[in-house]
Amino acid sequence: MSKRSDYDGVQSEDRRALNREGEEGDDESLVDSDKESVDDGDVLDLELGIHSSAYNDVDAAAAALLTASPPSRARATLNLDTGAALPDRRQDLAGDSLRPAHSSQKVVAWRDLPRKKQLVVITLARLSEPLVQTSLQAYMFYQLQWFESSLPDSVIASQAGILHASFTAAQFFTAMLWGRVADSTWAGRKTVILIGLLGTLVSVIGYGFSTKFYQALLFRCLGGATNGNVGVMRTMISEVVHEKKYQSRAFLLLPMTFNIGVIIGPILGGILSDPAGSYPDIFGNMDFFLQFPYAAPNLVSAGFLLIALVMCWLFLEETHDALRGKRDLGIIVRQKITSMFKRQGTSIAYTRLRSRGNSISTVEMSPISPRDSLEDLPPAATQHQRHASSPGSKRRYTQTLPFRRIFTWNVTGTLITHFFLAFHIGTFNSLWFVFLSTPVYDPANPDPPGFVPHLPFRFTGGLGLQPRSVGIAMAVLGVIGITLQLFLYPRMSSRLGTLRSYRLCLFLFPVAYALVPFLSLVPSASAPPSPKSGWAVWAAIAGVLLVQVTGRTFALPGQTILVNNCTPHPSVLGTVHGLGQSVSSFARTVGPALGGWLYGLGLSRGLVGGVFWGIAAMAACGLVAGFGVREGDGHEIWLGGDEAEDEGLK
Repeated sequence: MSKRSDYDGVQSEDRRALNREGEEGDDESLVDSDKESVDDGDVLDLELGIHSSAYNDVDAAAAALLTASPPSRARATLNLDTGAALPDRRQDLAGDSLRPAHSSQKVVAWRDLPRKKQLVVITLARLSEPLVQTSLQAYMFYQLQWFESSLPDSVIASQAGILHASFTAAQFFTAMLWGRVADSTWAGRKTVILIGLLGTLVSVIGYGFSTKFYQALLFRCLGGATNGNVGVMRTMISEVVHEKKYQSRAFLLLPMTFNIGVIIGPILGGILSDPAGSYPDIFGNMDFFLQFPYAAPNLVSAGFLLIALVMCWLFLEETHDALRGKRDLGIIVRQKITSMFKRQGTSIAYTRLRSRGNSISTVEMSPISPRDSLEDLPPAATQHQRHASSPGSKRRYTQTLPFRRIFTWNVTGTLITHFFLAFHIGTFNSLWFVFLSTPVYDPANPDPPGFVPHLPFRFTGGLGLQPRSVGIAMAVLGVIGITLQLFLYPRMSSRLGTLRSYRLCLFLFPVAYALVPFLSLVPSASAPPSPKSGWAVWAAIAGVLLVQVTGRTFALPGQTILVNNCTPHPSVLGTVHGLGQSVSSFARTVGPALGGWLYGLGLSRGLVGGVFWGIAAMAACGLVAGFGVREGDGHEIWLGGDEAEDEGLK
């Protein structure tokens, strides 16, 4: 029998089954798919035979229904044979296996991402944190000098490393705990994120009003201990975006948000820090700014965190399998607020009903408002309907993988690679602003006393930039990063794949770190001890950052995807991301603390480049380790009761 006759036979069986079911409890008559007109009030049943040459989504089919139906209809039901219309594959009706629909992979656009509203909320929550962290880096060196002006630059550099590492040190001890809390059924993902934002908000205000080093250190530790948000946000993105084809875009959101924070944060920190000293004509006589010169940028950061906290409480939806559809006070409050200002009216929207079979999905067209969002339905109905309509509403697992079984070979190897990457990137980020702020080497007054440079390795000094110039230099890093992430990464990742592009980018880090200390030797338009200036200096800064940021652009989202997909079982997804954040926090604790000490030691011995060349060696170790990892599928261990994912999500 031909494929066409098989197809017609299947379609006829589906038609007879649907007609039998449609007669139960409904006086409206079902109309065959070849009928050209219907009477008012009838139910139009469009049974769409979806051929291998034509794939129609819900919107296209609904548009056909609207065209065929009179505007005075009371209700219409649209039945779609979704089993024959998988998005990425085609079924041979003669019994052949599934085969790829296209020989080449299409680059996924930003507009193709599912559940954009939730991704926007997660992105805004993430934006507030790098904005805070990078803001204080613009003035930290000068703030530490203000704490105790008698300390030499080498000690200030060590303190800066400790202060930078304290946040991640506290995260190291609590990140896995927050991951376990996020995986629990009594808290969930959203609760952990709200706690993290609130804790960071309190710590930022305390840090801004600190007048001693130990006070600043205490509040930095508080912020790190209460914040496990990065791992939880990665978990939520992986649960919002199931399909692997979207991962290169979805997991790029967090690194891209970091770069936006890198652009805005240092500029705000440089402009707002010490307003009495920077703008004496305006703020020079104000006691508040004389007593707390670094409170202003932290108060602005606290404002951003407060906005993010409120946005998450009102708009962020829980993604935990066991908690989806549960009562959410924040969502209910938001719905009541929006209903007060929303214009009353009706429009056509799509509400998915319970499926009548494995391959038949039923979509009801009913008058609700607004058209495109289930979030604005009445609270009780919203929770139920969102739970019913979510692709993952049916729990994919009923058992939880024991903690001791998490550490497979792939998980262990991926976390080791993650450690090296976080170590050298975190250390570079902590030293970069210190190096920019370090005074220029002055032959007339050498530090250390009597030191004479011996190139190519024995030299010292930094660039001597002021806070505003430090902010601009760090913003350059963010501008380069976000440009590459928007225009280069998606295409290259689609062409090369996640693992290959990740491995290739690792070659760039050793080169960038080896070149950084030589920036202090670039000819300046101003003589020492004045800060470095001139087009040559800024061109060199941009060139070195281009190499480093290109590597980071590909490495960070790639590493996040590898950590996400190495998860041996979906029940421990949050725990694995918590482990990843713990490993990252440990590396970002040891690296900056050790790097700050080595940097101060190098300044006192006339070897400022030693620490950067050590970072290059760690990056080379990470390069070797990167060739030992593989990309998993997120479900390598199967337990009793596990449900297979839809093939279309693979």
